[in-house]
Amino acid sequence: MTGQGAHERHRATPWGDARDVAAREGRAGPKRSRRAAPAHALGRVLAEPLVALTDLPSFDTSAMDGWAVAGPGPWAVAGSGSVLAGHATAAELPDGSAVRIATGARVPPGATAVVRAEHSRTEAEGARLHAEREVLPGQDIRPRGQECRSGDELLPAGSPVTPAVLGLAAAAGYDELPVVEQPRVEVLVLGDELLTAGLPHDGLIRDALGPLLGPWLAALGADVVATRRIGDDAEALYAAVTGSSADVVVTTGGTAAGPVDHVHPVLRKAGAELLVDGVKVRPGHPMLLARLGPGTHLVGLPGNPLAAVSGLLTLAEPLLRGLAGRPAPEPYRLPVRDEVHGHPYDTRLVPVVRRAGQAVPLHYNGPAMLRGIAAADGLAVVPPGGAAPGDVLEILGLPWPSTTEGCFT
Repeated sequence: MTGQGAHERHRATPWGDARDVAAREGRAGPKRSRRAAPAHALGRVLAEPLVALTDLPSFDTSAMDGWAVAGPGPWAVAGSGSVLAGHATAAELPDGSAVRIATGARVPPGATAVVRAEHSRTEAEGARLHAEREVLPGQDIRPRGQECRSGDELLPAGSPVTPAVLGLAAAAGYDELPVVEQPRVEVLVLGDELLTAGLPHDGLIRDALGPLLGPWLAALGADVVATRRIGDDAEALYAAVTGSSADVVVTTGGTAAGPVDHVHPVLRKAGAELLVDGVKVRPGHPMLLARLGPGTHLVGLPGNPLAAVSGLLTLAEPLLRGLAGRPAPEPYRLPVRDEVHGHPYDTRLVPVVRRAGQAVPLHYNGPAMLRGIAAADGLAVVPPGGAAPGDVLEILGLPWPSTTEGCFT
């Protein structure tokens, strides 16, 4: 190993530590919040505790179709009308009387129980009601405040907004929900050699990261405000980085020490603080994380496609998760079916698919390749030295459903 290579390996951050740094930065970053309609709140997290704005239920409610009854039976049927859901309060029910009632309807004052329709019978042309089972006081009545009282905390801040949470919030009186805003991300794709259309030619190659990064970052919960392409121009990169209004700037390529690798000089010129400068992971070890200023960060991804994906999962995902206020997922582990060759010193991230409860490593897992990750369910975290068949490895899930027998979460 050359002196420069040994220096890079020495200063690089272990893979797990790098993820921890990114997560801490995200959690410590400022959170923007707003009140959002349900359609825009779904998938975000609560910026404040969800506090009931009303009692649930807000009045005594029939839990069944049947009869509201007052006192012991048998009961005289009160008229021919019914108490229906959504209608105003019925008149008080005299002792010894019964009235038809629908599920969800307001129980009339004076009622002591609801008798299910299938547990009752009428006689004398429907003038009297008999119960065919014992009637207990309060049965099949949902009393006001049974689920919660106004002012009760239903969910703490930081809870993910799921469809069930939207339903609970609506029932509790909310038209809008206080949610943490998605972090804004700008993507800068660097390089003179990149084509946006047509076939590669004359040393030019297709840009694979421009189409990949925006949707991937959006799937991670980011608001991708722009994807821009910048040539190998240090001044243009400096202007783009310092002029961005995004919470996170994501760059591709230019993080090493080559003649057109401008990311480090630009960060120095901008006065940025390097938090992670290289990670002990393959592919993707030249990745970096920098703090540009209060509440703003730059994630520098390598230019090779799978190496860039490695950087997304190592640094961008935990940073964005923290900025969005989302909790870390529980680690997911599976035994690996086949031997996986490891790096002598660094962690490896290897695309895998799930088969019969095992993680099966995929071919085409070189730094410049996307064929493996395109077919993958996740990436196995392979420790230095590799893994033998049956070794249980952590699996990094991908932010979309699996196309095979199951998904990694």
